[in-house]
Amino acid sequence: MKSAVIVFPGSNCDRDLAVAFEATTGQKPAMIWHRDSELPDDIDLIGVPGGFSYGDYLRSGAMAARSPVMQAVARAAERGAFVLGICNGFQVLTESGLLPGALLRNAGGNFVCRDVALTVENAQNAFTSCYDAGEAISLPVAHHDGNYFADPETLDRLEGEGRVALRYAESVNGSARNIAGIVNEAGNVLGMMPHPERVIEPAHGMTDGRRLFEGLVGSLLARA
Repeated sequence: MKSAVIVFPGSNCDRDLAVAFEATTGQKPAMIWHRDSELPDDIDLIGVPGGFSYGDYLRSGAMAARSPVMQAVARAAERGAFVLGICNGFQVLTESGLLPGALLRNAGGNFVCRDVALTVENAQNAFTSCYDAGEAISLPVAHHDGNYFADPETLDRLEGEGRVALRYAESVNGSARNIAGIVNEAGNVLGMMPHPERVIEPAHGMTDGRRLFEGLVGSLLARA
């Protein structure tokens, strides 16, 4: 079971994500620089971390989405590797076309940095399989451009196909239908604005994020 974390100029959550991967998989992830055009063939799990890639110039995630490594991430996703994009990583996944929609400036224009209440909308994918559908959890957020937007047809399709993984249970950033995280059609790519990697052990004050990573590990073991 091998994992990797992508590192862009301006990433600041790559080490946090690497720690979460190691704590749950038992192995250190490979740290992959954005200019690399290939990933090891045996990578099962890829993390696209939070931060401010390229200083959020143009649009959040827009420049990172065009880095050579993202073509390799897309190929890995196509062959079935799990891809987890958190915060800026979610923005990168939408900008690269791996997930639909876009992340806009927060309603009100404020940077939001606090723990938020969430509802696990669908527990039938690998990422949320260790939670219960409808379960209330809390995860931290830290973003300025987390306002999820998609056209009504796309939103209806996401809802109808059970691809909304997490939903805000309170007003956070103006996201359409309070969407906090979505998966792709195949269910192996998740983008989410909250940070599960920041709450995986008691020293963090809560552990609601750990089960997301444990669910991924369980799904990978089931494939073996």
